[in-house]
Amino acid sequence: MKLLTKTAICGLMLGASVSAVSAETFKWAGSTDPQTMDPHAVNSAPVLGFLNNIYEGLVRRGKDMKIEPALAESWEPLGSDGWRFHLRHGVTYQDGSAFTAEDVMFSYQRASSEEADVRSWFSPVSEVIVQDDFTVDFMTKRANPLFPDSIANFMIMDKGWTETNGAERPAKDAENFATLNANGTGAFVLASRDPGVRTTLKPFGGWWDNLESNITEAIFTPIGEASTGMAALLSGEIDFIAPIPLQDVPRLKQTAGFKVHEGVEARVLMFGFGHEADALKYSDETTGKNPFHDVRVRRAIYQAIDVDALTSKVMRGTAEPVSQLVSKEMKGFSTGLAARLAFEPAASKALLAEAGYPDGFSFGLMCPNDRYINDEAICRAAASMLAKIGVDAKLTTMPVRSYWPELRADNFDMYLLGWSPGTFDAEHPLRFLASTPNKEKKLGSWNFGGFSSARVDELLPMIQTEIDDTKRQGMVDEAHKILQDEVAYVPMYVQPLIWATKDNIALTQRTDNFFILRWVTVN
Repeated sequence: MKLLTKTAICGLMLGASVSAVSAETFKWAGSTDPQTMDPHAVNSAPVLGFLNNIYEGLVRRGKDMKIEPALAESWEPLGSDGWRFHLRHGVTYQDGSAFTAEDVMFSYQRASSEEADVRSWFSPVSEVIVQDDFTVDFMTKRANPLFPDSIANFMIMDKGWTETNGAERPAKDAENFATLNANGTGAFVLASRDPGVRTTLKPFGGWWDNLESNITEAIFTPIGEASTGMAALLSGEIDFIAPIPLQDVPRLKQTAGFKVHEGVEARVLMFGFGHEADALKYSDETTGKNPFHDVRVRRAIYQAIDVDALTSKVMRGTAEPVSQLVSKEMKGFSTGLAARLAFEPAASKALLAEAGYPDGFSFGLMCPNDRYINDEAICRAAASMLAKIGVDAKLTTMPVRSYWPELRADNFDMYLLGWSPGTFDAEHPLRFLASTPNKEKKLGSWNFGGFSSARVDELLPMIQTEIDDTKRQGMVDEAHKILQDEVAYVPMYVQPLIWATKDNIALTQRTDNFFILRWVTVN
């Protein structure tokens, strides 16, 4: 493989054709810096959303969230045995090397490896077969009608580039060459990367598709402090920021020269429990046992949190309460299970007493402070509510860059999590959050607390393969009912999308909260 020099790569970038005559530098900010530039290392929206600008998959989601061709021009089912993908000819990576089926096979092996955080995407896959340079078959263990949707964020890496630079496997909690560098086929090239400080992208002149944007340089800056971000927008230092403080929305709407972009994200915010831990890790008086093993205690926690107050006060009426791991807009939502458990602190106290904790107990609550809108404020408010039933939530907050490693190391008793289903289907959280963690089967990779239900595990492959919508929904309903009865999580609300820009910026706001640069225009 021929590796191009930086000069050659810059030449490719500067050759990009744009839909508008003007050339513009675009500066944007967010509360969370992408943890890595490796598309297989971390399965989180800040990483996947950012890297969708650099890397591409076989398929992608359009402005309407529907699946459309990307590196695969077309695909069709192989009966009930799998899917055949016909690859796009003439595609090159940003270093000039050619894209072929060899890269798809390599990327599958890498993304499904034990080191990969996205390996659960491939739990239905039994084998991948390269038929020729532009035809690849993904064989599945059973019929899998959702498979093309499930790999919308499976990004393809250049085999030669990755191997040459010693990054054959992802580095989730460490670093390798792909952590700080990138070589995709996407619309934008990674020009420079200073983690936590500044990341610069430029258009890829050799991109196979038409670039709708007139951006010639895009500079991303993480800004953890909300007031600092707003000040940067109002002063003209940046053109876009997401999210913005909810309390600033009315004022910004009245400020000339700016726009507020409002929507509803697919993300459900929830609390998770340390189900499998033998004992609490952060309790002063409850040693040698774990109260969260008892469903009565978990239900007491649920009924002590006033979600209506959280959505109306902390979230200022922008969030919608939810009873399941998916919102009502998602496929597989169970309409018959839409009601939340009532907010009843008196019932919570009775449940605690019945479970043997009449005086309550203390535990460690872990939360991020820069990942979700008002995440720290939500956790503080919930801790205050729990204190009223005698449960002392000892709150620890931290940046998300440190938060995920802490959760993976089981350093929590209870934790905050937001989940947006990549397939916009209830099967997604069932696979990632509710399946018994199993590395070999690539299941439950984000089930930090280790919740386990034999029946949910039994239902999942049936849900993945059932074509009859009525039968399938019945299975999903059963799974949701188990999660509710067992209080596997405390689902709270669907997070809003609140973005802000200068009024000369045109963009597309998707419900997955991915910010796609190729749709941004500076007027």
